[in-house]
Amino acid sequence: MRILVADAFPDEYRAELAAYGHDCTYEPETTAEELARALAGHDALIVRSTAVTADAVEAADSLRLVIRAGSGTNTIDRDAAARRGVYVCNVPGRNAIAVAELTMGLLLALDRSIPDNVADLRAGRWDKKRYSRARGIHGRKVGVVGLGGIGLAFAERAAAFGADVHAVAKPDRDERTLERARAIDTVFVDSLDELARTCDVLSFHVPATADTRMLVDRQLLSQLPPGAIVLNTSRGDIVDEDALIEAMESNGVRAGLDVYADEPTSSTGTVTSRLAKHPNVYGTHHIGASTEQAQHAVAAEVVRIVTAFTAAAPSDAPPHCVNLDALEQAALSSPTSTTSGGGP
Repeated sequence: MRILVADAFPDEYRAELAAYGHDCTYEPETTAEELARALAGHDALIVRSTAVTADAVEAADSLRLVIRAGSGTNTIDRDAAARRGVYVCNVPGRNAIAVAELTMGLLLALDRSIPDNVADLRAGRWDKKRYSRARGIHGRKVGVVGLGGIGLAFAERAAAFGADVHAVAKPDRDERTLERARAIDTVFVDSLDELARTCDVLSFHVPATADTRMLVDRQLLSQLPPGAIVLNTSRGDIVDEDALIEAMESNGVRAGLDVYADEPTSSTGTVTSRLAKHPNVYGTHHIGASTEQAQHAVAAEVVRIVTAFTAAAPSDAPPHCVNLDALEQAALSSPTSTTSGGGP
């Protein structure tokens, strides 16, 4: 296959794809707007942060497979891909530790005002009196919203620092998740509102869905105690950013954020987010999964998906396909259309 790699991807895994006989075009600086042009003649696309719009999918003349080298696929128009018979796959779970580490780093940074410490020292200012004020992590009640792989990894790290972990009880959790949660003495409460009232740290690890959009709204934020901390390393659109700014200004809420509603769709750009610039926010550049360890684990799984796709029968979906239902619906609504399937 001809594969366009439109974001950073480790050299050795591109070499592995080439060793399997694939022709890889490596254009890691490709923007969302340039993608339609760049996709010409390519059978597969590998992206990380670059958005894949309906226009890009519809302009592609050979595309059969899109792989998001990460877990979330909210930056990919999956329905547009389905209409063109294009499989969309992700790589779940391989970056969980990296995101959990960054979330823990944001919590520590907020508690000890680490970025402001550094900025003042670099400017020649010494203010030990100001920076000696911190609550510490030990004994704090940390609410974890979303006990998937990332949420559990963060919860375990928070517990190792002596925090009391809380989460919302759900009847359909699998036994393995419950075992890990019980191992760190997780306290379960009945609702998200109760979690907000109970905890002075809320950390969000949920996918971007219709149910989670604007999950962090004025009503939820109003339940938080003064000076509470909100952590979001999942998706920007789960937060009502205006409501969060209001809570920061009226109730002293602080936030550690890696994602924003209007962040650039490419690896570089201009930040216009009013939330990101707020003094109560310590923010990073959507880098939760960007450790060397995580990227190697993700890249290895991308290679496995490509290999499985090329070896599959035409009717077989590749691993981690996230738009299979939409593909089936598209096929039913248009009897002449079929999914492209595997094969070299």
